[in-house]
Amino acid sequence: MSSSSWLFSLALFVLGAALAVPANAQSRNPVYWDVHDTTRAQPPVVDPGPVPDAPQPPPSDAVVLFNGGSLDAWEHPDGSTPSWIVRNGYFEVKPGSGDLQTKRGFGDVQLHLEWMVPASVEGEKQSRGNSGVYLMGTYEVQILDSHNNSTYPDGQAAAIYGQYPPLVNATRPQGKWQTYDIVFRRPHFDEDGDVVTPARMTVYHNGVLVQDHAELTGPTAWKDRPSYERHASRLPLLLQDHGNPVRFRNVWVRDLE
Repeated sequence: MSSSSWLFSLALFVLGAALAVPANAQSRNPVYWDVHDTTRAQPPVVDPGPVPDAPQPPPSDAVVLFNGGSLDAWEHPDGSTPSWIVRNGYFEVKPGSGDLQTKRGFGDVQLHLEWMVPASVEGEKQSRGNSGVYLMGTYEVQILDSHNNSTYPDGQAAAIYGQYPPLVNATRPQGKWQTYDIVFRRPHFDEDGDVVTPARMTVYHNGVLVQDHAELTGPTAWKDRPSYERHASRLPLLLQDHGNPVRFRNVWVRDLE
């Protein structure tokens, strides 16, 4: 075979391999999309099944961050005592009081939390049942009322905010308890602050896989996709006050470091 024929065959092989990549594999890659691009396809809706009769009990090696009684494991980022509302086995965002974060720092974790948006529908898009859980206070899994509520795909419930929409929309109706189970692997940096391994997340929403070992491009930001900046190996978990009275219960982590 001549060199020109060989090169032509190689080009055809490469082109064929590229065309063989499923479209949804490319669409999962944030570099193909602008942040909060409304032209991205909406994830298909699935019914995750009924709400369990009782909260899932934590395993014996879990660090329990809320067991229904107190917010002793939490503080506001300025170190002040939590002002969110605690009652009936859950705690609720007090709009305007500020975010809450754990007093303890974490790196690699398995995180379980249960959350609920208000039963009455108020607002639309990002103004409806909005909160978020930030791993290391930096990398957000969005909390939102995404039941019959269209918004940009990388900002709906169970999205890795600004980067990855969920594989499916497994959101239950308003006023029903939702569950996140998150496996988070922190980023690692070299001595110069360059990324050796990026952060990764696997997320189950109501028992349904919605993020499958997703590789994060960097920290969470609104209308931006910033690069990594070197940070400590352990940082607090954070829950966001976005002005909506979102409820939480049964919050625990398993330290995987």
